[in-house]
Amino acid sequence: MKRSLKTGASVIALSLVAGAAMAGGHDGPLKVGVLATLEGTYTALGEDGVRGIRTALAQAGDVAGGREIELIIQSTDTSPDSAVRGARKLVEQDGVDIVLGPLSGSEGIAIRDYSKTQPGVTFINGISGAMETTYVEPSENFFRFNTDGAQWSAGLGDYIYNEKGYETIATVGEDYSFVYTQVFGLVTEFCAAGGEVTERLWVPLGTKDFGSIIAALPDDVDAIYVGLGGGDAVNFLNQYQQAGGDANLIGGSIMVDGTVLNSKGDAKNALIGTPSSGPQADTWDDPGWQEYVKAYQDTFPPEERFPSPSLLATGYYNATSAMLQCMDTVGGDLTDGQVGFRDCLTNLTLDAPNGTITLDGNRQAIGTNFVSEVVEDDNGNLVTQLVAMKENVNQTLGIDPDAFAAIGLPSRDTPACQSSY
Repeated sequence: MKRSLKTGASVIALSLVAGAAMAGGHDGPLKVGVLATLEGTYTALGEDGVRGIRTALAQAGDVAGGREIELIIQSTDTSPDSAVRGARKLVEQDGVDIVLGPLSGSEGIAIRDYSKTQPGVTFINGISGAMETTYVEPSENFFRFNTDGAQWSAGLGDYIYNEKGYETIATVGEDYSFVYTQVFGLVTEFCAAGGEVTERLWVPLGTKDFGSIIAALPDDVDAIYVGLGGGDAVNFLNQYQQAGGDANLIGGSIMVDGTVLNSKGDAKNALIGTPSSGPQADTWDDPGWQEYVKAYQDTFPPEERFPSPSLLATGYYNATSAMLQCMDTVGGDLTDGQVGFRDCLTNLTLDAPNGTITLDGNRQAIGTNFVSEVVEDDNGNLVTQLVAMKENVNQTLGIDPDAFAAIGLPSRDTPACQSSY
């Protein structure tokens, strides 16, 4: 990792910092706004996203480009409206220079559109993963240093077909843009390998009663892909176990994330052995990854964090790291419409803890994806164990751009399950 690590609790300069920076200038504190889901079914995800920011800031001594950081955190609830309201407050009332976030897929699409109305502010995505955010009508001042949900599925379709022997699957997922994107990536690869997707079931975000969905799950498939996260994932697992469900499961990235694997109750044990994929694997032995995990652990007492950072923490950590590096590069100068800062972000090679990240022409991350299985570690914690890696995964998944565009945008029914693209 390029940035030296510092341990100890993060001390963040909040709004009590005296004075305010001139708009677009390079004197006084740097005002950074954060959008995180601190309400609703994804609250635990948002909380760990904020821990990722605090870990990166602790390493930097809470200074960027020689300027003290004034951090303003704004809660959202996964809805696009809440994200835009939060962004408007941060930009139009608090006067932030930079926005980090949001977390959830449809929030990201909404913030991309809002960013176009605020050309004087730079937006760096937190971890939201809908494909359209950067693939469709991208915004010149919106940067995403995390791969999207389809990229997070890279390698999983091949693995479950060729290594696990799953030839037919059904999917169940939350009915919104991020999970459409996840299923898009899975179906594209799995069907190209020879697999068949027999049914796709969708539930609203925040579902409490999964009884009807569990009853509708087919029993004539080799496995069921579960694209749920946060409280939805925990509720599903509890009710699925109570109903006697025993199908082979395949996990969406946030189904097997630390925010679920470290939840209370025993239902999560049903995930042991579940294959999945995403932007990280807990047991990766890479020194940079291990150094980052230790920094996260040292920044918070055990009772205030997970045993290992979730992918939400890592996404926000990487966004913050990119901001810090480029603020250092421009010496804290955000004059001239932040052009120097944005040029740095555009051309940055980020030595992230989960692999090298670069941006494409739409300011979308190209990076490494990790295929894993859920195991119990020596301390009794459930973690994701690395089984395969795919490097340099781009947004078209290695498919010719014209052929990829012809597939269509992620939706309940797109892509079709076909053997070639």
